[in-house]
Amino acid sequence: MKAKVEGAVRLLPWTRDDGRQCYLLGGDGGLVSRIADRVERELLDMAVELLGHADDMLGDGHGGPHAGTGTGTVTPEQYRFLAARLTEALRDVNRIAESRGARLAAAVPERAAEPAVPAEAGEPGADACGLAAAGEPEGVSP
Repeated sequence: MKAKVEGAVRLLPWTRDDGRQCYLLGGDGGLVSRIADRVERELLDMAVELLGHADDMLGDGHGGPHAGTGTGTVTPEQYRFLAARLTEALRDVNRIAESRGARLAAAVPERAAEPAVPAEAGEPGADACGLAAAGEPEGVSP
């Protein structure tokens, strides 16, 4: 006999030892869900911090850990280490985005948002990033 599972399935922000994904069945707001929320926040914070280190290493010499050292060089080993950590962070952030996107879609299934349409800066309906706001004219000529 199969047990009935209440609630949604949540992709967790960690994997098993063999690399397979972990899921939480139901229990939204429970202990494991709260732990997953905390782990997600920590992973996102670490990714932001890592981006700062990458900016410093790849920067043009204006600040960062190599500024004023006299060498201003980064070794190939340091680049490989940075690439490995950035890959890990990107994998974590992607898993978090996938999990949150699935939970959002499950919460509001009939209200799928249309993607923003790129518009030229300064055109009607364009925001500061050049994206047209939903429902506003895009300024596209026939």
